[in-house]
Amino acid sequence: MGSDDGWIGNAQPYLAPRREGERDAWTAEAAARGHRGTQRLLGVEEVDPPRIVRDFLETERAVVRRRLIMLDDQPVELADSYYSARVARGTPLAAAGKIRGGAITLLASMGFVPEANPVEDVGPAIATTSQCDALNLPPGTPVLVLTRLTRSTTGEPIEVSVMTMTRHLRYRQTNEVS
Repeated sequence: MGSDDGWIGNAQPYLAPRREGERDAWTAEAAARGHRGTQRLLGVEEVDPPRIVRDFLETERAVVRRRLIMLDDQPVELADSYYSARVARGTPLAAAGKIRGGAITLLASMGFVPEANPVEDVGPAIATTSQCDALNLPPGTPVLVLTRLTRSTTGEPIEVSVMTMTRHLRYRQTNEVS
């Protein structure tokens, strides 16, 4: 799938808790477009997060869930989602394994209901060597990096996601609630 195929993403489905038996947002979005969307968990660990994550989450320690996002079995995105270690410790967020309904659904069940309008920063970058390896890109390939801060409806920061996207995906920030 090339970048001229009109695939423009939207954050709103990814901020909505899923109902019992409902597909995760990526699988549903890809299927609606006639494709197969999957993801592979690359790792879960407690870390000293990068400065932007630390500042957004207002914490010194975070749990990060690293995923490889695939479209029709081809890697298209690396997604690192960070959660305050205080919130994540002892929950499925800190365990290596799929979270039924996804992290946003779990957070909502824990009382951290996501607000509809995240804070997002989008910009270009040149893929690092490890990103090129994971995404099957040649050295020097430009990528799109989206950093999203999601707060709860009470204003508490609950998730920071850093997504590195290949040219296959485009992104449009929207404040529309679907």
